[in-house]
Amino acid sequence: MFSYKSRIIAISIGSMLTLASCNAQDADKPAADTAAAPAVATVNGTPISQEKFDIYLKINASRGQPDSPEVRKNIHEMLVNKELLRQAAVKNGLDKNTDIATQIELSREDILVNAYLQDYIQSHPVSDDELKADYEQIKAQMKAQMGDKEYHARHILVEKESEAKDIIAKLKKGANFEKLAAEKSKDPGSKVKGGDLGWASPANFVPEFSAAMTKLQKGQYTTTPVKSQFGWHVIKLDDVRTSQPPAFDEVKEKLRQRHQQQLVEKAVTELKAQAKIDEPAPPAAPAAEKK
Repeated sequence: MFSYKSRIIAISIGSMLTLASCNAQDADKPAADTAAAPAVATVNGTPISQEKFDIYLKINASRGQPDSPEVRKNIHEMLVNKELLRQAAVKNGLDKNTDIATQIELSREDILVNAYLQDYIQSHPVSDDELKADYEQIKAQMKAQMGDKEYHARHILVEKESEAKDIIAKLKKGANFEKLAAEKSKDPGSKVKGGDLGWASPANFVPEFSAAMTKLQKGQYTTTPVKSQFGWHVIKLDDVRTSQPPAFDEVKEKLRQRHQQQLVEKAVTELKAQAKIDEPAPPAAPAAEKK
């Protein structure tokens, strides 16, 4: 069950291809021409360029790791070790292996794709005004779908109506709701918290539960068992509040990522519209072997 804030943050955030991953793959490739750049080390006559070293510094910085002598020492050692291993792989003829050659080509394609998408995103910047418009639209959608109130409820879930009636009878005699939930409820997620379901919109619950919950006053519990697809509920309402969406500044970067994902989709759509694509059926899966 999600809060208004978590729902608005989660909306339509796709995975993005990042510059850091592009640089990381680029750094794994031997430089085409290292003669022009100063070498930070030479391994069996093969220089390791300053450019490679600097790329890894940038990657570390993008991950929040500041430049330091220790970081530089670790990068230097890693590059030397990688070059030793690369040379060993070539010596063993692994660069001629068909599968490995294909993987290398796929990495090259990924780098080019990342570079194109980064360039496309940078050439189509989004303004704060556009992000604010998205923010207001999402708020309106969430209000329409979820309502403008959140409820803090507890419940005790049992299998039979008779069990629910017995719990209600005990509550009427002064039994503690939280204690009964811990003893009787079959909902493992809430029973350990005294039946606590946290703050949520009525739309997060099944209709039967929501209808009964929203009729309660603060501190009341249902005096008639409530049936749903999960079983029989006894519901208690702890509190009600007006939904408070997160401030624009809290979700601004998430909205920017959402916009960038939409740009990626737009770029692909534009390229497809301009391309001639022959798409035969994908290769069939191999038949299962008979035992």
